[in-house]
Amino acid sequence: MPHKIWAGSLKFGLVTIPVGLYSATEDHGIRFNQYERGTSDRVRYRRINERTGKELEGDEVVRGREIDGVLVTVEQHELDDVAPERSGTIEIDEFVDLSEIDPVHFQKSYWLAPADRRNARAYALLRRAMSETGRAGIATFVFRGREYLTAVRPEDDVLVLHTLFFLEEIRDPANVLEHTPGDEHYDARELRLAGDLIRSMSTSWRPAEHYDTHTARIEQLLEDKAAGRARRAVTELTEPSEPLDLADALRRSTAGARAGTGSPAEAAQASRGNPPGDRGEAESVSTLSRDELRRRARELDIRGRSKLNRAQLERAITESPGVHRSRQPENEPTGKKPRKRPRGQGGGSP
Repeated sequence: MPHKIWAGSLKFGLVTIPVGLYSATEDHGIRFNQYERGTSDRVRYRRINERTGKELEGDEVVRGREIDGVLVTVEQHELDDVAPERSGTIEIDEFVDLSEIDPVHFQKSYWLAPADRRNARAYALLRRAMSETGRAGIATFVFRGREYLTAVRPEDDVLVLHTLFFLEEIRDPANVLEHTPGDEHYDARELRLAGDLIRSMSTSWRPAEHYDTHTARIEQLLEDKAAGRARRAVTELTEPSEPLDLADALRRSTAGARAGTGSPAEAAQASRGNPPGDRGEAESVSTLSRDELRRRARELDIRGRSKLNRAQLERAITESPGVHRSRQPENEPTGKKPRKRPRGQGGGSP
């Protein structure tokens, strides 16, 4: 059961629903400690006066900043005096069309759950009404000493609370658009080809097919080093550096997407009549990028692929019966039975 990080009430109009707040996400990134090279000695940071070099205790350090050239320091009790009072209620001030909220405003997500069974009916009623009207509730509340702007929206059987960035926290995109040309820099044919490419690559959103391969590779690296196994270098394919005609690149990419390939390199092969699967044994799957590995796993219908790390994907693709069938000419018997799918890849496809 996730840990409840806040308890209070959700209020709209005269209706009050006791709720609990739970974090909807968790960080799976790998954190490292620091050690002196060649030893098992941990490295710690200390508070050092940069002028005198003296190490300071915690109570000797005070926060501050310069205002118009004058150093202003503040004590914790002074900050506590101006801090907003902790909110006991998330009071919805207004409802807005969810599509009107630009995703750039979304910061972090939390689940809002009813505090007990007695309030489940009112909670479910609010969630259903918000779902049918397509509206999100806008509210502000104080959490961990800070005031947050939030949006409450329905998702399946639960209400989701998103903390939002205030408008002044969002940078003006005009500051990064100095090299963006206007509409006159492309023609109608290029626009049509770009639209064709987008449509040919369009699919349903399947989050189970997207996973953190970088973390998986770090975990595999640590496991290999702990077991004393040598770790081979993996070189990912790079895109061709030579400039291509925009219309030609779009046309080749669309042809590749429609043929079931995905990368620009495979699209170029498809446009020249070279199927991406016809590469020969000399080219190992270890040279494929992570996206190409995942696409290949989908094409071969490798089960449980969303839970496999890079090394497991490489092995599964190499040993997949689909690889050998795709290289076997039609009507040419081999005298060998197809290899069985490796154990540990059972279960339904994601």
